[in-house]
Amino acid sequence: MKVILLDDDRIALDYLEQQLQQIPGIEIAGKFTDPAAGRKEIINQPVDLVFLDTQLLDVDGIQLAEEILQIKPDLKIVFVTGYEAYAVKAFELNALDYLLKPVKSERLMNTLQRIDRSQTVFDLDRLAQQNQSLQIKMLGHFQMILDEKQLPPLRWRTTRAQELFLYMLQCRGQFIRKSTLIELLWPEYEPNRAFSLLYTVIYHIRKTLEQYEEYFSLTNSVDGYILNLNNVLVDVEEWENFILSSPPVTNKTIGEYIGMMKLFKDDYLKEYDYWWAESERQRLKMLWLRTSFRMAEWYMSSHQQSKAVEKYLEICHQHPIAEEAHFALMKIFAANKNSLAVHRQYRLLVAILLEEFNEQPSTYITDWYDDWKQEHEE
Repeated sequence: MKVILLDDDRIALDYLEQQLQQIPGIEIAGKFTDPAAGRKEIINQPVDLVFLDTQLLDVDGIQLAEEILQIKPDLKIVFVTGYEAYAVKAFELNALDYLLKPVKSERLMNTLQRIDRSQTVFDLDRLAQQNQSLQIKMLGHFQMILDEKQLPPLRWRTTRAQELFLYMLQCRGQFIRKSTLIELLWPEYEPNRAFSLLYTVIYHIRKTLEQYEEYFSLTNSVDGYILNLNNVLVDVEEWENFILSSPPVTNKTIGEYIGMMKLFKDDYLKEYDYWWAESERQRLKMLWLRTSFRMAEWYMSSHQQSKAVEKYLEICHQHPIAEEAHFALMKIFAANKNSLAVHRQYRLLVAILLEEFNEQPSTYITDWYDDWKQEHEE
């Protein structure tokens, strides 16, 4: 963000410059105490934001801003003033904000964040009109991406609003009864109080989603709600649709499998410990596990042993208790006469199962290992 500072108070100008220099993403394109020189630079140079004193020497800063905005109507202006009374007039001019001298760092950061949010809304409107798809990432950390740029996190008023939105997103396109939502979030409250809380949270969700109205529609339906998505790509939906279609793993499709499995970067809604998300998390893990085994087995049948080993190791890393992956590796290592690797893999499996369940590996694995060990010790 290119910034120009205009203030006839040299000390205040230098102080604001020092504060802005500590903020990443800010480039100070110029600073001026002379209103005429500052005006010329602002008009003639590409600039995103101007910090402008309301009372310059022999010049009214607000009147100067009016002149500049007639030429550059999209320019962002933040007024800097020693008098709060100027704030009302500043906002009548559609200024983004005003700062009182001496400018405090926290207040300055709030102003810059407000500017970021206003720019995001503008971009959303423009990109929605261009029919740009909104991408939602639910595998791993929750993210929203538009035009290949990650959008700022949604700002929820309460944690309940955030949880309810994510639950509705999980149930996207489905009718959800109000009674279900109350049981989910406020089971301990008496009905009247619970319904009141639900309506309040729904209101806040709608307000938060206003800037995304081209993509989200939260509607009432008799005794519940439906969250519909428009022109939205959800990574978990794209991934699951491919996996459940179950195309055979072949030379032609293995590339698709590799690409789609890369979408599964981490656990579903990783950073949230909602109980309702856990069952979905485990279901998707099992789908990933089943598909990974299919790929590993195909690599083995296609005589691509090194890739099969990579896939089995990935399974062991993601699901340490997956005995079949450990066992497959043991048999591959044995076939390659790598005795040390066989012992190491078996001992790793034993240690993991003891720690997790206080159990030994399955009998068929132990029997195979004992037979193999006896054969190689003789």
